[in-house]
Amino acid sequence: MTNAERSTPRTVVPIERSLLIAEAFDQAQVTELRHSVTSCAHAAGLSGQRLDDFVLAVNELITNAVRHGGGRGWLRLWRQAESMLCEVSDHGQGISAQRLHDRRRPAPETAGGWGLWLARELSDTMQVETGTAGTTVRISTVLQAPQPTGHGD
Repeated sequence: MTNAERSTPRTVVPIERSLLIAEAFDQAQVTELRHSVTSCAHAAGLSGQRLDDFVLAVNELITNAVRHGGGRGWLRLWRQAESMLCEVSDHGQGISAQRLHDRRRPAPETAGGWGLWLARELSDTMQVETGTAGTTVRISTVLQAPQPTGHGD
């Protein structure tokens, strides 16, 4: 039977090309996952301080998921138009409204409480959905525009 003779059409599900990482993680995968995020974000166009900031923000989110979200989480990283997005979900008890809405920088001597603040400061956007079934945090950063080459362009 050839393709022309098929009696029923095939359904083709397109592969989401912009999804770079979709991975469950726990403490053992944090370092490896951070390196994967770095590689993918760099390949997508992030570099220099913006790359470092984005990776640090993602690292804070995955560390928070492990520490406060039940010991494990789920990370998705993708490119959308001219932005890099990362979403980290966990199954913890949620974030209190007080902590969630507190935008003040933690005191320098504070041992904890820096994760969400850093993620917010180091990304262009941050959205949080939280409740007793867990938390999902999505951050994004705009990819850099190509720099002029300086050759009379």
